[in-house]
Amino acid sequence: MTLKYALIGCGRISPNHIAAAIKNELEIVALCDIVPENIEDKISKFNLPEATHRYTDYQEMLEKEKPALVAICTESGKHSQIALDCIEAGANLIIEKPIALSLEEADEIIQKAKEKGVKVSACHQNRFNKSIQKIREAVEQERFGRLLHGAAHIRWNRGEDYYKQAPWRGTWEQDGGALMNQCIHNIDLLRWMMGDEIMEVVGMTDNLKHNFIDAEDLGLALIKFANGSYGIVEGTTNIFPTNLEETLYIFGDKGTVKAGGKSVNIIEEWQFADKLDDPDDVKETYHENPPNVYGFGHNPLYADVIDAIQTDREPYVTAEDGRRALELVLAIYKSAAEGKSVKLPLAKCSTLDFKGRFN
Repeated sequence: MTLKYALIGCGRISPNHIAAAIKNELEIVALCDIVPENIEDKISKFNLPEATHRYTDYQEMLEKEKPALVAICTESGKHSQIALDCIEAGANLIIEKPIALSLEEADEIIQKAKEKGVKVSACHQNRFNKSIQKIREAVEQERFGRLLHGAAHIRWNRGEDYYKQAPWRGTWEQDGGALMNQCIHNIDLLRWMMGDEIMEVVGMTDNLKHNFIDAEDLGLALIKFANGSYGIVEGTTNIFPTNLEETLYIFGDKGTVKAGGKSVNIIEEWQFADKLDDPDDVKETYHENPPNVYGFGHNPLYADVIDAIQTDREPYVTAEDGRRALELVLAIYKSAAEGKSVKLPLAKCSTLDFKGRFN
């Protein structure tokens, strides 16, 4: 049975969602955006059928269309309220990152989804990269031996034009800075690979050259995982003159791996003591070259969520996964603001706690 699908928010990331919905043969019943021109642009670009209805009010859309699956692609600060309203209406969800801007909101989404029996997936699509799937397989097979440390480097560039396109970007109310917006995908991967459970975080953040935004353009962190391993995060939007790289390193006492490329979609190092596979073969086989930093992960993420709905199981990337990525970013913010290490788990924290930090 084809699922009825609707999209809320027709901005920069929405084409990836529409393309994935088409690829996975969803019935696209409606697009919603407060700017009608954004809707028309996407309907025209994808040659969507006349049956695709247009809404500027998502509540009206939920009531009239009753979609089985909704993707939320609005500004980050609106994710949680829209998600709660969609869940209340009985819709399953794909929520663009971050799942929310506070842990309390994330917890409310998780709790309400359980009560209503709907599926919620955080859109951390890079987990579906061929390279990342291969690394995850090695982690699950314990090929790394004892995990020692991992590192996530996001060395990108975002100029003033990017922030002028959408004034919500870089604000504490609707976004956060480089770590929350640009770096959260790789931060999610680092936490996932290194064992998820974190004991302690030490962070430093600064706004070095983006005086037109409220939040950070540089974030650095050290992480102590519960399994005894460590993590390093380096995230910035200050790289001259354009995006340089996004890399993920995993180091164990029996394995070394580096994923790089535009969105950790290329395996650049693959060394294991067990010699179960040929490093050159692995590098060649698990190599993708996406046209942009969004990668190719939306299609498989959509396929997984559809299957999760139809077979009544949890999605591969859950709302809890989204909360964990959010928690780590907020812990870095908290440590940087307080000038001391922060113990996890965190029960409460929000981007709004850091308003005025770089004034």
